[in-house]
Amino acid sequence: MKVLGTELPGVLILEPDIYRDERGFFLESYHRRHYGEIPGLDVEFVQDNHSRSRSGVLRGLHFQRTYPQGKLVHVVTGHVWDVAVDVDAGSPTFRTWVGVDLTGDNQRQFYIPPGYAHGFCVLSDTADALYKCTDFYVPKAEVGLLWNDVDLGIQWPIRDPILSARDASNPTLRDWLSRV
Repeated sequence: MKVLGTELPGVLILEPDIYRDERGFFLESYHRRHYGEIPGLDVEFVQDNHSRSRSGVLRGLHFQRTYPQGKLVHVVTGHVWDVAVDVDAGSPTFRTWVGVDLTGDNQRQFYIPPGYAHGFCVLSDTADALYKCTDFYVPKAEVGLLWNDVDLGIQWPIRDPILSARDASNPTLRDWLSRV
């Protein structure tokens, strides 16, 4: 497996070994012992989530203020552009974001440690994203941030995404921080 660091501490892009032949392919999508040997990935995953979305859907930006979740994301079918954002005002990389293409073909994985906001948009007809979480989902702890916050400057590859009502009304990072 190839492990690629990013400009955000602890945020990793993982490229698992894929064994392809005329029948298709095989890969280990997760192996506790192997992943635990990767610095920063010696974590316990307690919840698996599966999201199916259609073209143009944007989910996020989400994180949990209390009970923060680390997430190991990969796409089984389709194509998403996945984003992690540093939302810690005390961090040297505050407001910095990293984006990565995750597809059913490349089988890349994106590890987003606890404390980062996360979101993705779908660039194929549909996409199935699976993600392992290091803590349980706690609805009262969830925070949403506006996907197109100008202070974050995320260069999303879509212009007019399909959003949930909640995601469409999320505050900017600046507005959220002023309330905390």
